[in-house]
Amino acid sequence: MYSKFQLLRKYIRYKVQSSNGKGHGVHSPFVFNFITQVLNDKRTFYSFNAIERLRDKLKKDRAVLMIEDFGAGSRVNSHYQRSIASIAHSALKPAKFSQLLFRMVNYYQPNTILELGTSLGITTSYMASANTHAEVVTMEGASEIAKVASENFQSLNLNNIRIIQGNFDETLDNALQTIPQKIDFAFLDGNHRKDPTINYFHALLPKIHEYSILIFDDVHWSSEMEEAWEYVKNHNAVTLSIDLFFIGIVFFRKENKEKQHFTIDF
Repeated sequence: MYSKFQLLRKYIRYKVQSSNGKGHGVHSPFVFNFITQVLNDKRTFYSFNAIERLRDKLKKDRAVLMIEDFGAGSRVNSHYQRSIASIAHSALKPAKFSQLLFRMVNYYQPNTILELGTSLGITTSYMASANTHAEVVTMEGASEIAKVASENFQSLNLNNIRIIQGNFDETLDNALQTIPQKIDFAFLDGNHRKDPTINYFHALLPKIHEYSILIFDDVHWSSEMEEAWEYVKNHNAVTLSIDLFFIGIVFFRKENKEKQHFTIDF
């Protein structure tokens, strides 16, 4: 993991080198449309307020959970305690990016959504509420966190979410087999290490199609994650990537005859 100072230096470099966030000078019609219609959509949608009220409630919840620490490998290494408030403050994706995921789902209308890393269910809720007809499969390693997330889904009346609890290394293959159709949209936020991230990417490849969208969280969080991000975006199956610093997005659209990489200010 990079230090705060290292991350700040990288973020400043990203801001200097990134393309204009308004779409000026972007020659890809698809990316220009993504910037103008999705990235810069400033509307407050119908579910935003309810989900943000839930986030605020979680940040004040002092209930303590016993968390399994899987670490390296496929077995639980140890347990430790954390309050829900602590998890909410440190692990939840900020509203800016959670709401971007909502807008992407709302705009592209994927029917099958997969999330690796439910946490307390905030990003899950944003994606599920953006298309209530979609099947959302979300996976969480820690059983007590998964239980809280499930309660949060119920409180928001989201009935299109299926949560799978367990170590991804042991549950992902079986979970993918329970999804008969292709995966239209996936958010990978479950393991910030190079090899597991690449392994999850390869596990998903047989289930993706030309119009699938994969989002990787914290692609500049560490040197390992940057190596994983470089591997993913340069994979032969990927035709287009968008780097928003805190997340990376890849597409498989065949209309892109040559591979293109974009770094966009967001």
